[in-house]
Amino acid sequence: MAVVAPILSSNPLHFLPSSFDPPYELIHSHPSLGLLSKCRSLDTFKQIHSQFIKFGLHNTQFALSKLVEFCAVSPHGDLPYAVSIFNSIHNPNHVIYNMMIRGYSLSSTPSLSLHYYVDMLLSGLEPNSYTFPFLLKSCTRLPTADTGKQVHGQVLKFGLVDDVYAHTSLINMYAQHGDLDDARMVFDKSDYRDAVSFTALITGYASRGYVDEARELFDAIPIRDVVSWNAMIAGYAQTGRFDVALSLFHEMRKQRVSPNVSTMLSILSACAHQCDMQMGDMVRSWIEEHGHGSNLKLLNAMIDMYAKCGDPDMARSIFDSVQEKDLVSWNVMIGGYAHTSKYKEALQVFRLLLLNNVEPNDVTFLNVIPACAHLGALDLGKWIHTYVKKHYSEFPNETLWTSLINMYAKCGDIVAAKQIFRGVQRKSLACWNAMISGLGMHGYAAGAIDLFTEMTNEGLKPDNITFVGVLSACCHAGLVDLGREFFNAMIRDHGISPRLQHYGCMVDLLARAGLLDEAMTMVETMEHEPDGAIWGSILGGCRLHKNVELGEYAAKILYDLEPGNPGNYVALSNIYAGAGKWDEVPGSTSIEVDSVVHEFLVSDRMHPRSEEVYQMLDEVEEAVRAAGHVTDTSEVYYDVDREWKEGVVCQHSERLAIAFGLISTEPGTTLRIVKNLRVCGNCHAATKIISKIYNREIIARDRSRFHHFKDGHCSCKDYW
Repeated sequence: MAVVAPILSSNPLHFLPSSFDPPYELIHSHPSLGLLSKCRSLDTFKQIHSQFIKFGLHNTQFALSKLVEFCAVSPHGDLPYAVSIFNSIHNPNHVIYNMMIRGYSLSSTPSLSLHYYVDMLLSGLEPNSYTFPFLLKSCTRLPTADTGKQVHGQVLKFGLVDDVYAHTSLINMYAQHGDLDDARMVFDKSDYRDAVSFTALITGYASRGYVDEARELFDAIPIRDVVSWNAMIAGYAQTGRFDVALSLFHEMRKQRVSPNVSTMLSILSACAHQCDMQMGDMVRSWIEEHGHGSNLKLLNAMIDMYAKCGDPDMARSIFDSVQEKDLVSWNVMIGGYAHTSKYKEALQVFRLLLLNNVEPNDVTFLNVIPACAHLGALDLGKWIHTYVKKHYSEFPNETLWTSLINMYAKCGDIVAAKQIFRGVQRKSLACWNAMISGLGMHGYAAGAIDLFTEMTNEGLKPDNITFVGVLSACCHAGLVDLGREFFNAMIRDHGISPRLQHYGCMVDLLARAGLLDEAMTMVETMEHEPDGAIWGSILGGCRLHKNVELGEYAAKILYDLEPGNPGNYVALSNIYAGAGKWDEVPGSTSIEVDSVVHEFLVSDRMHPRSEEVYQMLDEVEEAVRAAGHVTDTSEVYYDVDREWKEGVVCQHSERLAIAFGLISTEPGTTLRIVKNLRVCGNCHAATKIISKIYNREIIARDRSRFHHFKDGHCSCKDYW
């Protein structure tokens, strides 16, 4: 009270009784009203309110309307306090009722604004041009337009349909609810159509994907302000027509219409999808020049844009510069790393998020879980699964179930994947597809086919992804006849045109089985241009079945398609011992130990425990040789001696990862490794022996499938 009392002590109203109705000029010049404009807290407001009462201002409708306005509308106000003031007012006027309606239109309970509208009518007051815009704004925030239609009837009843504010609010209300026919009817029946009316309807059409209708109105608008430009640009961006959105932005600049923050948010989204980093850089310059460097929405959009345009370092630089990050900031950075296949960095940022006590949401997990899957980070994946079960009593996002199934399958724990799958009450097609694909990857072709049958028996219609999973399962198990049957049934019974992935599965299946002529016939007659993967399958089949002539032909095509892929040279050299480049193959293997992912390259000595790893490697190689394993050096190019060749093979990345796993885990612990290339025959044979000698189950994922090594055997039965 001491803060405001000295200011008011000399006021000419100080000695007047509370029942006195002061002149209009004295009320408007009273210092208390000036204090309201500077008020920034409810406590200070209460002090000012007490001064209103002390000096009799509370007996005037004008002063009371200012009190209600502050509490109902100001960001520093309090709506319940506004209600208490309103309830103390005898015969509130239009202004006070309108303030209460406006306050609730901005609140979490917009329907209560209707209560004050009805109360106003019962008090004998008629609504005016300021009543309906706020009331219709409340209706816009309700689930349907039903209440808004009743208010529309009130607008007609009181003859305000041609009022510019009511007219525009009606169009906006119908448009926001998707009732575009009603919105257009109001628009067409009015004789007064200003830019705001046009923009309201344009926004409605554009936000619902009717960009052509929106563009027709946009071209007819008398004056195009930034809001109408924004509506069209956002409409094109939201419907995936990003090139048109960027083109319209260029036109907007030519028309010398200054963009605002909303414009740039849409443009950054378009840049992200179009990978237009040059335009993105321009937007960044605009943000800096116009002093929006602290706008969190813009910063988050820039992080997303740079990450999706392939510059995660710039995205990280902006991310690190944000002082007050929100969850969106963390999610776009994690998602940006995942989008650019920087999975380790994605998990590092996720751990930072947890260290900063930020609570993740389903969007966070949908970015992190695939990163765990790619890296084989099973421990972290299990932690996420536990966290989700604890914090979401009813799993809110069905996609998370599918993501977890996929993660467990790709991390080698197919049992856990099955448990989650069977626990899902209402399985989506994506859920079935993930489980079918997972079983196929692990070599359980019969299980994948049985699941496909179960799915179709339950009435679900398979899609192209389903058949990729089933055909892959047939491929991994060498089920040629069954693969042909599924491929034909996909076209004949389900009306699905084969895509490149389906042809890829069939070509791989036929080539592995030695049916190279049939595989080539499919390549030559397929409806799509064969890619590097398909020609790689042909080359791989030639390597297995020693077809030099066709291997040379496939290799030459691959050289043109993938000139920077040294694996193609190696594959051809393994056919006829030609000039290979083995040392350039970017092979790597990762293994997770105690929730940390460790990565090894061939002959890698960069790991902190490298000396121990190589000691274990020597021990393992000695034990493997003693068990009768002889290194096959035919797959290493010929111009080095045999001893060196054997050394190279023994130091493959998967051998180093296994050695590290043996020294870092308790005896009997299952080892899970992930390799980015196909496992070689030498390592495959050696790992079978290692699993028996050290009594370890070793689950290895290469670029196309899983190998479960146990007791000297592999789940692939040496067919991979």
